[in-house]
Amino acid sequence: MQALFIGQAYIDITFLTDALPTGDEKTIARDYAVSFGGNAVTAGFACARLGIAPDILCSQADDWLARMFLDMAAKYGISIHGRKVRESSLSFIMPKDGKRAIVRCRDNDFLHPFPELNLAGCRALHLDGHMPDAALHYAKAARAAGILTSLDGGAVRENTDELLRHIDVAVVSARFCEQLGLGVEETLDYLRERGCPVAGVTVGEDGMFWYEDRGPTRRLPALDVPKARIVDTNGAGDVFHGAYVYSWMRDSTAAWEQHFRFARAASSHAIQHLGNEESLPSVADVEAAMSEWTEKQRA
Repeated sequence: MQALFIGQAYIDITFLTDALPTGDEKTIARDYAVSFGGNAVTAGFACARLGIAPDILCSQADDWLARMFLDMAAKYGISIHGRKVRESSLSFIMPKDGKRAIVRCRDNDFLHPFPELNLAGCRALHLDGHMPDAALHYAKAARAAGILTSLDGGAVRENTDELLRHIDVAVVSARFCEQLGLGVEETLDYLRERGCPVAGVTVGEDGMFWYEDRGPTRRLPALDVPKARIVDTNGAGDVFHGAYVYSWMRDSTAAWEQHFRFARAASSHAIQHLGNEESLPSVADVEAAMSEWTEKQRA
């Protein structure tokens, strides 16, 4: 095991249409995609596409959707460690104008405890907090073993405050800030106080604000991808997380700015494609995005 990603697994159905029907109406989508989904899961697939296939600990049912998910993982050389649920989870996603509407059908009523895995040889752990007990257990174990711990803070969850005390790299969303009732700078102070050596807040088109160690808050602007090229922003943040974990594993001596710049280019590639699988970048795709797009100027 080179890396372990832990989170909720989904099958994502993404479709392009101008409006959702109501009542007895019908409509025809212009295009659609079916792929794996879930925050840490998509990040894990991104890491695998870039060249380092992690293990993934996630929810897993015994149904045909789960078997389809396992086939997807096998394609990328990803080992799945399932935690039993009754039904596979689904997401229905409608991207439009740089935003996305989502309907989720989620089963996170776990029937068994999380599996105990051997972390020997593991270099990085990435969490999305969707499996709080497993996240905290493995964060503690990884921190004790000197394994990099990373958190996708898409939302504040039941044990987030305790979990953060075992996290090396925490990148959180604007929603996370809103749930805490804090601004961006105040949220970064909150993450510093909980001992996160590296942390950032992603703010969509305005890029990312972040710090490393005891350094000042810095801003990393988004790349200026033309609106006409943006197809589907769903999953781009997950690709960002998977890409910086990959970049760190490829060169752990590099500064975090380099890892975040790599991840920014990966997510800029992702938003130009429909569905999570088509969005996954290769290293060549990341390098192409780095050379093609300049930084967006702040209004």
